[in-house]
Amino acid sequence: MILPGSAVRVTNVDDTYYGFQGLVQRVSDGKVAVLFEGGNWDKLITFRMSEIAIVETKKKAAK
Repeated sequence: MILPGSAVRVTNVDDTYYGFQGLVQRVSDGKVAVLFEGGNWDKLITFRMSEIAIVETKKKAAK
């Protein structure tokens, strides 16, 4: 399930942002607004749910 705050990656190979990772800002009507931050630019782009996938984050093991 994709929720605001989730880390996602663009999976649509035909998209300019293919492979980019960002944070979900909004989810509405089957579309997702993703914030990309990098160096000296920020970009908020809207994608269809089918064009993105959640980035699996690894949990650190407690010692």
